[in-house]
Amino acid sequence: MGKGSVKRAGLFALNYELRIAFRYLFAKRSEGGLSAVAWYSLIGVTLSVATLIVIQAVMIGFRVEFVSKILGANSHLSVYSDSFIKEKRQGLNKELQEIIFEKLKQVDSVINTMPIIMETVMASSSSGNAGVQVFGIQEEDLLKLPLLFNPENTQGDIKKFSDGVAIGSSLARQLGVKVESNIRLVSPSGAKTVFGVTPRAMDFKVSYIFTVGRYDIDSTRIYMPMSEAKTFFNKNNSVDRIDVLVDQPNTIEAISDEINLNLMEVKGNKFVVWDWKQASNSFLSALDIERKAMFVIWSLVVLIAALNIISGLVMMVKNKTQDIAILRTIGFSRSSIMRIFFIAGSLIGVIGTILGVILGCLFSSYLHEIQNLVEFIFGGTIWDPQVRYLTKIPVKLRTNDILSATSIALVISLLITILPSYRAASLNPIEGLRHG
Repeated sequence: MGKGSVKRAGLFALNYELRIAFRYLFAKRSEGGLSAVAWYSLIGVTLSVATLIVIQAVMIGFRVEFVSKILGANSHLSVYSDSFIKEKRQGLNKELQEIIFEKLKQVDSVINTMPIIMETVMASSSSGNAGVQVFGIQEEDLLKLPLLFNPENTQGDIKKFSDGVAIGSSLARQLGVKVESNIRLVSPSGAKTVFGVTPRAMDFKVSYIFTVGRYDIDSTRIYMPMSEAKTFFNKNNSVDRIDVLVDQPNTIEAISDEINLNLMEVKGNKFVVWDWKQASNSFLSALDIERKAMFVIWSLVVLIAALNIISGLVMMVKNKTQDIAILRTIGFSRSSIMRIFFIAGSLIGVIGTILGVILGCLFSSYLHEIQNLVEFIFGGTIWDPQVRYLTKIPVKLRTNDILSATSIALVISLLITILPSYRAASLNPIEGLRHG
């Protein structure tokens, strides 16, 4: 027999194996086909794969959105005086600022530097009060922060920033103020008298209200013109820190090292460089660990759902004992029998995985619409920004996450069909005919 004949014979056998597997898979229960257990396993695999994809999309979306809010509303790194960090008494005077600016110019990755004053004060109005963080900043520097210059929602004109202060939208609602309203800021570090330090209080007009989409920023942050901040906080010509924007914030560690080396050349002064990854390291690490843990947990759920395939295959093998014996007597080999039942069982996992991927991608893509529908039907909210910091559920579908979920489901589904398929192939045809 030539190679062509062998090849045609192999294709002929495979064609019959596929036809028999499909016939067994979709046969009625009364005809010995797969039972309801198999359909339950199909639904289980579909839902578990879909859930795995949705969980990964939300976890990745949460991290990406959180990082984008950090980079969009904050500097990428900050330079402090060592004494300011340890004792919070001495900031950066005019001379030190000039030295730092000169050193930062030597770093190619630095695209902008900005002096900052930051203090915690009490903000009050006729409708309420709240503890807030006040950032003293120059107007041209404020315009270089993307989420402040182009936030989700705004009220007022940012170009009128020098006429008052800019505050977050959640803080504005809490204080019951709007553009052109006045708020009073009370600083505990006021004037020094013979009786001690007296608090300093001043009224400021709200000229701009922003919504960046991160609750802790929108509810606690106020931006004040630098000249007003120096007067209010009695800073004279000093600032608390120098903030820096870089062109590649994801490589901030290498940039921080380079800046540290440059600042070490300044004799008699010590500086501390604090980047955005250090500031958010614990939170970002917790997100990564949680995402990996959820992937492992839901992979086990996929395994549990797929294990039901074994039950369906075992029942089908028992119902098809006589058929297996007949197939063996007319020339089907053990490997052919094994392939028939392997195909029948694995198809459940393959179909369930495909349906799960489709369902998971659709659910992720329309998650915000589903959230709005659920909240409309049942009332209330299912996403509290005060707890999760972001104003809406973040979702980001990535090809890698879809492929990993698909791979896990397919591998599990294929592996668990091997044992019952092997047992079907090991049946003695004589015993099968006798007991069939």
